[in-house]
Amino acid sequence: MTTRLPLTPALFSATPRVLLENPAFTVELFRFPSGIEAVKLENSRGSLIVLPFYGQMIWDAVFDGRSLTMGSGFTQPLPGNNIIDTYGCFAFHSGLLSNGCPAPEDDHPLHGEMACARMDSAWLELDEERLTLRGEVEYIKGFGHHYRAAPAVTLLAGKPRLEIAMKVTNLSGNPMPLQYMCHMNYAWVDNGVFRQSIPQEAFQLRTSIPGHVHPTASWLDYTRQLASAPAEFDGLSRPEMCDPEIVFFADNLAQYGESAEFSVQSPQGYGFSTRFATAQFPHATRWILHNADQQVAAFVLPATCRPEGFLAAKQADTLILLAPGEQRDFRVDTGMMETAPPR
Repeated sequence: MTTRLPLTPALFSATPRVLLENPAFTVELFRFPSGIEAVKLENSRGSLIVLPFYGQMIWDAVFDGRSLTMGSGFTQPLPGNNIIDTYGCFAFHSGLLSNGCPAPEDDHPLHGEMACARMDSAWLELDEERLTLRGEVEYIKGFGHHYRAAPAVTLLAGKPRLEIAMKVTNLSGNPMPLQYMCHMNYAWVDNGVFRQSIPQEAFQLRTSIPGHVHPTASWLDYTRQLASAPAEFDGLSRPEMCDPEIVFFADNLAQYGESAEFSVQSPQGYGFSTRFATAQFPHATRWILHNADQQVAAFVLPATCRPEGFLAAKQADTLILLAPGEQRDFRVDTGMMETAPPR
């Protein structure tokens, strides 16, 4: 039997409040000093902090006493219209009408309109094995697009992992462009080693330089070496060379199987991994950055296309067009590794 509990902004205050507790799960509601509502979902292995009305970002994730979240200068989520206004979260939904870094000819915000969208509704669903936070938002513009987005995050009983989901429905009478990326900002793992179920040679170094990247001479020399031998970048042993960011792309993942798995493993014995269906996510990005302000090892970002903006996807013919009434579902399984990494 599934129990449904609706959430409203009035339930949240600066003083944390336990909404429910049973042998498998605890749910706590609170409001950050910045005014943003938060839900803490906890099981026996760890916890998630999710922002139910703010793009349903996952602000933080901790399992087995270890944070999965990138290092940043943000101590709390901050109100904003663009993800860079609050770039310290573990995961956010990137897209949906446009995604990635806009080229000079694009007119969309970095990583699209969904990341900071104010949700219309949010609720919890609970059964013996699963605790899910769901939400919905209806996007509509006069003489423009009209869709419903329904994100969800699920915590499993006794597991150090979570499921991130997104459902998009075109409510317009016209086709809708769709670009989506599940953007997980994993923590830096000192000397971590990458593994994946696809060949290492499938990755290609990004050759374009977005406007927010300011290359140095040593970085340009290093990336020229990587461009000629991308398979040599198989881990996190040189943080000093990851400023500015290092980005790789892998395309047409379905050629390697119906599902894909990516991981980063620490010499200390722990690791993080992500699994997804290649029919839902035919593209993957690897984004690595290490400097005084941000330390992130996004070892895989599953996506419907490369994150180079709307016009780039249109030109590459990777832009999805949803027919009127059509729906797409996306799902990612991620968290601490419980088995040996793929080789």
